[in-house]
Amino acid sequence: MSAEVAEVQVSLDGGAGRIVLHRPRALNSLTHGMITTIHATLAEWAADDRVRTVVLTGAGERGLCAGADLRALHDDAKAGGAGTRAFFRDEYRLNSLIAHYPKPYVAVMDGITMGGGIGLSAHGAVRIVTERSTIAMPETRIGLVPDVGGSRLLALAPGELGTHLGLTSASMGPGDALLCGFADHFVPSTRIAALLDALAESSDPAAVVAAHAEPEPGAPLAEQRAWIDACYAADSVGEIVERLLNSGVAEAKEAAELILGNSPTAVTVTFAALRRARTLPSLEAALDQEYRISCAALGGHDLVEGIRAQVIDKDRTPHWSPAALAEVGEADVARFLAPRVGDELGLA
Repeated sequence: MSAEVAEVQVSLDGGAGRIVLHRPRALNSLTHGMITTIHATLAEWAADDRVRTVVLTGAGERGLCAGADLRALHDDAKAGGAGTRAFFRDEYRLNSLIAHYPKPYVAVMDGITMGGGIGLSAHGAVRIVTERSTIAMPETRIGLVPDVGGSRLLALAPGELGTHLGLTSASMGPGDALLCGFADHFVPSTRIAALLDALAESSDPAAVVAAHAEPEPGAPLAEQRAWIDACYAADSVGEIVERLLNSGVAEAKEAAELILGNSPTAVTVTFAALRRARTLPSLEAALDQEYRISCAALGGHDLVEGIRAQVIDKDRTPHWSPAALAEVGEADVARFLAPRVGDELGLA
């Protein structure tokens, strides 16, 4: 068995096909081999009558998945990005497969679930959070834009909550994840083992989840809708920041500071992408747009610099270029959104 295959543990547990992301020391961050293994497994199980339900979990105590392997992405981007473009193509195709999977697909988003981890879970039919769940699309912090279908999830969140989350890279607890449409059910972490056992025996996963779920916890973002909806309804990121700073709300000022610390290019392109995603007809159309944006980011400055600052050197002081929101022009945004001649994802 290769090292890549070993990073995903696949088994049949009664009527449940179990997929376990198994890089616990790397918080189950995704390699290309993991993506291709999961895709091949799901394709096989779709035609296997023994498999009634698919269940996705993560190894270790820290979370389901922290996203893509950023060190590998950093090194490949510096070398031209061909490997990462191939990774994105296969990853986004897997996200689409999960969204349309013909059998119940249950994702247990226990602990940290971010970026690519959301792509593997939040498009599934049954999405579970626990009291330990930390859910986020933190791409603007590293000079990237929400992908893996995250732009569509954020665009469909109530009011301007998705704009707030996308621009700030802020995290959601379980209540906010349920509020924003990233999850469906709250199950305490102490009940997950019993839930998995029951899923193996039952032909009705919805009934199993309902039997183990508890009432939804509180959603802090629900209490902040007034200032979020008012400030983020602006027509540009610069105006959003101005509204946040002038709102007189402490949390709004903190949000402005988060935005100003993220890549100016990434937050500006994210804003454009989320507004466009509201009008796109499908997840696949959003994934096509994300592929263009992600590939453009690979050829820019901020992605490599953002990963360097957050993951490689961990000095938390990225030197963005351009360095200020006002320096990001319409032509810069257009470059990210432009069709890629001879290299479109073509899912829609």
